Amino acid sequence: MSQPNEIVTKIVLDNWRGQLAQANDLLNKLTDTDLEKEIAPGKNRGIYLLGHLTAVHDRMLPLLGFGEQKYAHLNDAFLVKADREVNDLPSTSDLREIWKDTNDNLTSHLGKLSADEWMQKHTSVSDEDFAKEPHRNRMNVVVGRTLHLANHLGQLLLLKQK
Repeated sequence: MSQPNEIVTKIVLDNWRGQLAQANDLLNKLTDTDLEKEIAPGKNRGIYLLGHLTAVHDRMLPLLGFGEQKYAHLNDAFLVKADREVNDLPSTSDLREIWKDTNDNLTSHLGKLSADEWMQKHTSVSDEDFAKEPHRNRMNVVVGRTLHLANHLGQLLLLKQK
């Protein structure tokens, strides 16, 4: 592993896996009752953040060219609408299972990419735009989503202290 792309790929994948491991550890410690609490007064509940992160990760599958979303039914409740705009959310236990399935599937796909495949364009960028902006690649998506996960993980940590 002496090629720069291979080293950077390992760094990105290790960070992705590390953030997921921290999130899974925290989610295993938080009860369903904990996830029903607001992060702060008037802010999102933990269950909403779990659903939001799950939906975002599920949408990464088609974005990275790994196939269709498996749980597109989560988009409206957790990506389009704000917390409490949808009354009929999936149960916390169902969301926990979907979270695990989604991330196991996604991480499996990510682990199979070669260093060159990480540098390929994602599916929402045109060939013309990618030629001008080659940083709009799969790796950039995963870096951004890793940061997104870290941000919401920080919010979820606040539930542990309540």
